[in-house]
Amino acid sequence: MTLALPFVDDDLRTRLAAVHARIDRATADAGRSQGDVTLLLATKTQDAGTIRAAVQAHRALAVERRLLLGENRVQELVAKGPALADLGLPYHLIGPLQSNKINAALRWADAVDAVESLDLARRLAERRSGRYADLDVMVQVNVSGEATKHGVAPDEAAGLATAVAALDGLRLVGFQTIGAMSDDPLVVRAGFAALRAVRDEVVASGSPGTAGAVELSMGMTGDLELAIAEGATVVRVGTAVFGSRT
Repeated sequence: MTLALPFVDDDLRTRLAAVHARIDRATADAGRSQGDVTLLLATKTQDAGTIRAAVQAHRALAVERRLLLGENRVQELVAKGPALADLGLPYHLIGPLQSNKINAALRWADAVDAVESLDLARRLAERRSGRYADLDVMVQVNVSGEATKHGVAPDEAAGLATAVAALDGLRLVGFQTIGAMSDDPLVVRAGFAALRAVRDEVVASGSPGTAGAVELSMGMTGDLELAIAEGATVVRVGTAVFGSRT
């Protein structure tokens, strides 16, 4: 008996193939290995069925690149988490987290990538310490200084990261940022380079829990090449896969 294969959306497969090709070119141009960069699907406003179809399209391409899912909003994480759990993919919260939504987020988030204060980190640690496996977290840094963006200032990021890494229940795995809103690639690259410098400082510090904080989640649809050139290990892509949000 022949087993039926999952339906694969041709449009999603084409878009994903183009994204993987962009990542491949950028890593090659930077003299890096293709396996250095993970693709995180930024699934804001996408329903569970569309996300599942994108995962199937990725798997149909048979590319050797790790895939993650990421939600900006806790309410979407909670709404879609049950329908996507069987996919077996790590589900990240990549947007801001309010203290009153921590319990809801932790039911489905495998990682929280937008820790921007020690108070939030402590609240996360209180709910994880001694009861579950350590929660993977990233410190969010506002490298551009733009008021519309979340994150700690670059000159405060190393201190926050060191404090977060010392908390029981959390595992500091790296740093996240959003590139500057600028048409000048040198400005955008400078921000990404600043995050890499923060990462390197923290990893080299020798402080407890910092040695594994090597991830750099930076670069999206419009600037992923610039981010990869500056050392991104995770790129967060939504529009190039799913189209413009309405």
